Amino acid sequence: MDITRFHAAFFEESREGLDAMESGLLALESGRSDAETINVIFRAAHSIKGGAATFGFTAVTDLTHLLETLLDEARSGRRVLDAEATGVLLLSVDVLRGLLAGCEHGDAIDQAGLTRARSSLEQLLSGEAKPAATHVEAETATTAATGDWRINFTPAASLFMSGNDPLRILRELGSHGELGVTCLDQRLPGFSEMDPYEAYLAWDLTLPGSVPRSAIDESFAWVADECELTIEAARAEAVPAVVSAEAATEADAGAIAGRRASDHDNSIRVAVAKVDALINLVGELVITQAMLRQRSEHLDPVANEALLSGLVQLERNTRDLQESVMGVRMLPVEFAFSRFPRMVRDLASRLGKKVHLRTSGEATELDKGVIEKIVDPLVHLVRNAIDHGLELPEERRAAGKDETGTITLTAAHQGGHIIIEIGDDGRGLDRERILRKAAERNLHVPENPTDAQVWDLVFAPGFSTAEKLTDLSGRGVGMDVVRKNIAALGGQVEIRSQSGAGSTISIRLPLTLAIVDGMSVAVGDEVFIVPLNIVIESLQPATSDVRTIAGDARVLRVREDYLPLVNLAEQYGLPVASRADAGHGHPIAVVVESDGRRLALEVDELLGQHQVVVKNLEANYRRIPGVSGATILGDGRVALIVDASGLAQSPRLAAAA
Repeated sequence: MDITRFHAAFFEESREGLDAMESGLLALESGRSDAETINVIFRAAHSIKGGAATFGFTAVTDLTHLLETLLDEARSGRRVLDAEATGVLLLSVDVLRGLLAGCEHGDAIDQAGLTRARSSLEQLLSGEAKPAATHVEAETATTAATGDWRINFTPAASLFMSGNDPLRILRELGSHGELGVTCLDQRLPGFSEMDPYEAYLAWDLTLPGSVPRSAIDESFAWVADECELTIEAARAEAVPAVVSAEAATEADAGAIAGRRASDHDNSIRVAVAKVDALINLVGELVITQAMLRQRSEHLDPVANEALLSGLVQLERNTRDLQESVMGVRMLPVEFAFSRFPRMVRDLASRLGKKVHLRTSGEATELDKGVIEKIVDPLVHLVRNAIDHGLELPEERRAAGKDETGTITLTAAHQGGHIIIEIGDDGRGLDRERILRKAAERNLHVPENPTDAQVWDLVFAPGFSTAEKLTDLSGRGVGMDVVRKNIAALGGQVEIRSQSGAGSTISIRLPLTLAIVDGMSVAVGDEVFIVPLNIVIESLQPATSDVRTIAGDARVLRVREDYLPLVNLAEQYGLPVASRADAGHGHPIAVVVESDGRRLALEVDELLGQHQVVVKNLEANYRRIPGVSGATILGDGRVALIVDASGLAQSPRLAAAA
C-alpha cells in the first residue's frame, strides 16, 4: 500500500498538534498550569511521534521521543517545568516545525537547529529532575514495582474499522519493557463460520512493574472507547486492583480521546479548492435565479400564479443556500489571533519589556480569504504597539503604571462587517511631534486639525516619529502599506489615541470577499457596481458647483470641500453621447471614500441596491485599472465593480487632489 497518500493528513494534523503544544507551553509559562495542560502537550507530541515513525521521518521521531520523555516526567510528577524547561520545549517546537516542513517539501534538514534542540533536551534530562511539590502530582507516578502489570485487551470491531492496528499498540508497550503476550481466540465452541466484520482476537499481556502506569494508559489512549481493557497489578496492595477502560480514560487520556473521536465524528476535512468550486456554483445559481425573476416580471400574475409562487420559494431557498455555503468558508478569528501569544512573548523578551496579551472575540467568524490577508497587517500593528507603543518597565513605574504593559486584540460583529481592534496602554501618540514631522515633510495639514486628522497623518508614506529606527519598525513606518492592504479588502482603518494612556487602531472589514453589497449605476448603456461600504452620499450637483482646474481636471464643490470629479464614461473609454440623446437628465455624483481620500463619481442614473456575486476579472481576463472585479446581472449582462482606490491613484486625479 502506498502510504504517501496519507502524508497530507499527517502534516496537517501535526501542525495542529504543534499549535496545541505551543499554546499549552505559553499557558504554563504564564502560570496557568494544570495537569490537563501538560497532558494535552504530551499527547500532541506522542501523536506526532507515532505518525512520524509510521512514515519513516526519523529525525522527527527522535526529537519527539526526547520531548515525550521530558513531558512524561512532568506528567508523572517527577519534574516541574520551570522557565528554562519551557524555553527549551518552545525551541524544540520551532525546530519540529522546520523538520516537518522539510519532510513535506523535500527540503534539507536544519541540522544545526536539530542538534541544538536535542542537546538542550538531553541536558535537561540528564540533570537532576525537579520533583513536583504536591501530593496529587506525586500520585500520578504510580508503578507496580512490587509486581508485574497484567493487562487484558479485547478490541471491538470498530477499532479495526477505524484503521487502528493492535500490533502497533503491542509494539509500543514492548518499547517500555519486556512484554509477555498470550493471544486468545474469542470464538465460541462449535463455531464454523467467520464474520469478516467481527473481532475474535484478544490478548493477555504482562509488563514489568517498573513501567509507569501512565505509559500503559497512553498506549491505549486513542482506542480506550473501542475495546474492553483491564489493567491490574499482580499484587493488589501496589495499586488499585482493577481499573476499567472508563476509569483509565477519565483519569488520563479520556478528555483528549473523547474530543478527538467527537471531532472526527462531527467534522470532515475538505480541500479549499472544493469549497471554492461549490461557492462558485452557488453563485451561478444565484445569478440564474435573478435571471428567472427578471424574466418573470412581465408575466400575468393571475394566469401564472403557481409559477410565480414557485419562483418566490426558489429565491428564498437560494438565499438560504447561499448563506449556508458562505458559512463553510467562515473561520473563527482565532486562526489569526493564535499566532500572537508566541510573537508577543518573544518580542517582549527581546526588547526587555513585560507584556500581557489579552484577546477577546476569538470565536467571531470571518471569511478564510480575509483572515489570510489580514494577518500581515495585524502582525505589523502588534509589533509597532510593543516596540514603540509600550514603555520599558522602569518608565511605566515612573509614570505610575503597572510595569507590565497590556496589548489587547478584540474582534466583534457590527452589522455586515467585523471590527478588529489592536490596543495598548502605552505612551500614546504625540500630537505635537506628529505635527512637527508633518511640517518637515511638507504634508498638507488642515487648519486647527482635530485629533483624528492628526492621527491620520501617520498613514502618509514613510512617515515616522521614531527618533531611531529598529530592526522591528517605528510607529508609522509602513502604516501606509497597512492601510493599502486593508483597503484592498474593502476595509477601513482609523486610530484613537490619548497621550500617556495608549492607542487603539480599529479595522473595519467586510465579512466576505465573495459577495458585495453594491449600488448599481448607469453610465450610458452600461451598468457599474459601486460597493456600498465606500459610498458616503449621492447628489445632483448644480452646474456652478463644478470647476475646472489644472487644465482639464474637474472638481466638485460639496459643502465646504472640493472633491475630484471622475466621469466614469471617460474613465472606462465609453462613448460619450449627449445626455438628451441617451435619455438621461442632469448627471448624478456619487461621493465615495477610499484610502482616506474622497472623490465624486459622475454617473447618469442610480438603478438600485442589491448583493452581487463577485467574479475575479484578473483570473479570467486581465487586470484593469479602476476595476476590482465583475458580476453578472439578472439579465445576463456583465457589470464591472468600481475600484475607487485605483481611480484615486490615477495621474489626472493627482492634479485635482
